[in-house]
Amino acid sequence: MAADDPGKSTPSDKYNLFRTIHSAMRHLNYDHLVAGVCGGVIATLSLHPLDVIKVKFQVGDGHFSNRPNFNGLVQACKSTTQLNGLRGFYQGVIPNMWGAGSSWGLYFFFYNAIKANFQAGSNQPLGPTKHMTAAAISGVCTLTMTNPIWVVKTRMILQTTKTGEMVVSAPSYNGLLDGLSKIYKYEGIRGFYKGYAPGLFGVSHGVIQFVAYEECKKAYNKFRKQSNEKHLSAIEYICMAAISKTFASSTTYPYQVVRSRLQDPHIAQKYDGSIDAIRKIIKYEGFRGFYKGLTPNLIRVTPATCITFVVYEKMSYFLKKRRT
Repeated sequence: MAADDPGKSTPSDKYNLFRTIHSAMRHLNYDHLVAGVCGGVIATLSLHPLDVIKVKFQVGDGHFSNRPNFNGLVQACKSTTQLNGLRGFYQGVIPNMWGAGSSWGLYFFFYNAIKANFQAGSNQPLGPTKHMTAAAISGVCTLTMTNPIWVVKTRMILQTTKTGEMVVSAPSYNGLLDGLSKIYKYEGIRGFYKGYAPGLFGVSHGVIQFVAYEECKKAYNKFRKQSNEKHLSAIEYICMAAISKTFASSTTYPYQVVRSRLQDPHIAQKYDGSIDAIRKIIKYEGFRGFYKGLTPNLIRVTPATCITFVVYEKMSYFLKKRRT
């Protein structure tokens, strides 16, 4: 009988699948989405200039384009000021704000829903394996939904008002919506997912960061002999966020360099995908090429993450307290 065929789904199987999905959906909490968006937006507005410098370091290959190859932060800042003035430090800030806000919001949104589903009503902290699983699933979902915004952000940062850094034949973007429409017009849907493959590798960054953050909180609360759900001070959250972010950034930074190269329309055609980009970076720049812009990145992402996590923790606590 068909019902005995293990290769076919039965009404009971479909009901169990629906029940599982419904169970996960019940744990979606929009407080985490709002708190994550607030944290991402505030951190981005505070530290966007360092993100501009980081991206310019990443795409300066010195071989396939006339992008300048900076020797330090001071030279990069002088070049940006000469080409675009002080406004140059805020190129791409709108898509970056949208991207960071939506990414953090969605990440916390999915992450906490998956965690709650794993806990099934228990207050016991999860182990590293389940934290890794929750972070990985959240990372893939978030990247898939936000990658088009990151493509526009990278390209807007690399636009200049003079021709000293770029090939002027590429279309310029007047904003996020204009960038999205032009990418769709000239490159189609595939244009929205330039750099998606190295971005998937970058999911490991979120996994490492969130596992380290959760384990830091768990170890600290155990040391203080207090509940894992206890609301901590801003300084305590800052220390844990800084440790986890520095560790994650240092170990996974190379994927960001590869992604930036593939998203830059002026040098992307020189690389035949992620593997080819990795080979050429090693050949022409050595392994140091994978860490271009690491210093401004660490200077930016460490305080940015601290701001994001503190705002998130405080905002989610406030919303939860207000709701209950």
